[in-house]
Amino acid sequence: MKTRFALMLMALLPLLAACKAQDGTANTAAPTEPATTEAPAATTPDTTAASGETAAAEQAAAEAASQASADTAAPAPSPASASAPVGPAPVEGTDYVVIANGKPFQPATGKIEVAEVFGFVCPACAAFQPLIGPWKAGLPSDVNFVYVPAMFGGTWDNYAKAFYAAQALGLEDKTHEALYKAIHVDQSLKGERGRDTVEEIAAFYAKHGADQKQFLAAMSSFSVTGQTNKAKKFAQDSQIQGTPSVIVNGKYLVKGKSFPDMLRIADHLIARERAAKGN
Repeated sequence: MKTRFALMLMALLPLLAACKAQDGTANTAAPTEPATTEAPAATTPDTTAASGETAAAEQAAAEAASQASADTAAPAPSPASASAPVGPAPVEGTDYVVIANGKPFQPATGKIEVAEVFGFVCPACAAFQPLIGPWKAGLPSDVNFVYVPAMFGGTWDNYAKAFYAAQALGLEDKTHEALYKAIHVDQSLKGERGRDTVEEIAAFYAKHGADQKQFLAAMSSFSVTGQTNKAKKFAQDSQIQGTPSVIVNGKYLVKGKSFPDMLRIADHLIARERAAKGN
């Protein structure tokens, strides 16, 4: 089962096209493995929908997310993995970008932050979740992982509000992967295929224990508005051009040649930050 999932993911990576945000911002999928060692430039797809590649990418993302929810995918890596990174040391400009005046999204004393800027509607993020989920579960205790929803306008913003409403109501862990599945596998929500209303989004959370009226009120609350504004500013300050994006300690925007390579580079950058702290 795990072999099947790995093969499915390998088949998916070359197909993933960039997503398109409602405000015209390119939402870039993780780069594919090129023949050379250079990191490929991000691309913006034709929004006339539906080239065979985009359809295939969405189908592959759906199958990967479905397989991950049906099975436990790969086991969580050892907590020692971040302190003993594998492969060559990352190269600035190729494997990561230094963020000018970058700061962690949610600073915590003594912690190294890893943030993923993501979008529930993004097929690339749905495909990345089965990898980053187990990876973050195995991070050492000195690493603080945070999800930061992208605010690219339209449906993206509604789902960002839903993320923080779910977090406030104690439903984040229960619904994070389930929402990817609803959009990309079950297609009970439309995501980028259409514009889900806030009522439709709240109805999904009601199936997972939320009171629908309470959830709608949370989505429009002052607290959630403040959190989404903070998320938008963080993405802008971190030079985010697409999702999924991984930022280490507010300083480094990970690039990489593939999803696994992004996590390998993140391991190295975590180790670098740990060494800088003298740990």
